[in-house]
Amino acid sequence: MKRKLSSILVASALAAAAGAAQAQISDGVVKIGVLNDMSGLYADITGPGSLLAAKMAVEDFQKTSKAGLKIEVVSADHQNKPDVGSTIARQWYDADKVDAIFDVPTSSVGLAVSQVTRDKGKAFVNSGSASADLTGKACSPNTVHWLYDTWMLANGTGTAVVKTGGDTWFFLTADYAFGHALERDTSAVVTKNGGKIVGGVRHPLNTQDFSSFLLQAQASKAKVIGLANAGGDTINSIKQAAEFGITKGGQSLAGLLVFLPDVHGLGLDKAQGLMVTETFYWDLNDQTRAWSKRFGAQHGGKMPSMVHAGVYASVLHYLKAVEAGKTDDGTKTIAKMKELPTDDPLFGKGTIRADGRKLHPAYLFQVKKPSESKGPYDYYTLKATIPADQAFRPIDQGDCPLVKK
Repeated sequence: MKRKLSSILVASALAAAAGAAQAQISDGVVKIGVLNDMSGLYADITGPGSLLAAKMAVEDFQKTSKAGLKIEVVSADHQNKPDVGSTIARQWYDADKVDAIFDVPTSSVGLAVSQVTRDKGKAFVNSGSASADLTGKACSPNTVHWLYDTWMLANGTGTAVVKTGGDTWFFLTADYAFGHALERDTSAVVTKNGGKIVGGVRHPLNTQDFSSFLLQAQASKAKVIGLANAGGDTINSIKQAAEFGITKGGQSLAGLLVFLPDVHGLGLDKAQGLMVTETFYWDLNDQTRAWSKRFGAQHGGKMPSMVHAGVYASVLHYLKAVEAGKTDDGTKTIAKMKELPTDDPLFGKGTIRADGRKLHPAYLFQVKKPSESKGPYDYYTLKATIPADQAFRPIDQGDCPLVKK
């Protein structure tokens, strides 16, 4: 009788423990929101591809997880507007029971969503925004900046261009948080390496006509025109620079944020020779190739951008942290993400610092000439690998309040 009673008590205790663990998952569902530009100038870089990447991460996690988590993925288009992004984030957190938001290109939107997430005690893992302020003065205990940032881009592409003789610069800058941060960080790198900034001009986001801006750049006689913009703005500025004969006249273009879909959209005839810094390329190794072919098979044959890869890897690590911590509480899960080493097939092993910066290598590539490419999406030649401990701003230089002095 005592043995039977003991068995019942043990079984009851185990059931209660299991119930308590499951109770830590709000509503019994881990709900992930992919928030990005689904239809505008960044749609090829993020957009539907990021939603696919998140779903692939959930699928792969569930193949190996023993937690039996119920996971849902929702998505929305923030239209590259901070007020729209903030409104969606509040709606998701307050009414739709979303636990974590991913991707969020456009730095002004990323910074706004980071603040809403902090206010609501949820989790935000950003792959799409570039502003290094996300791990600097605007860092948050509820935000991880996964993929790349303006400091990394500036020190990768900017340093390489100056070292090859590009020592006078004129900036063509997108007039919002991302462009300003990229111009600021690249200017610091250029001057540190002995170069000089001779001028700059700022253009509206998603403008179609770069003629007046390019004429000012041409008149500056700078050796390098630094493109502190992204997506459709970068594609249009490079195409129109070719029409004005700027590169034929001896000036060089430095694409400070160029993605694989941008090169695909431009074509190698216009993009050849560009130096670009990325943290992922589909053809880096066997693991990146295998995943990218799976992705491409579900995405109309298009190879992934580094943002797509970042969304996949960050969702995977987030879910591992939820499983390990037995909760989807935002603040606790972000802390657990920092505690656990990262490991995935696209970025390998890594860590997340106290300021929320995810560390992994960055790669300096040069865009191939048409004659060098062996087929679709064979666009890059690897010129240098920047180790993880050198690729991003030192933690003591970002003014993040979370970092102990």
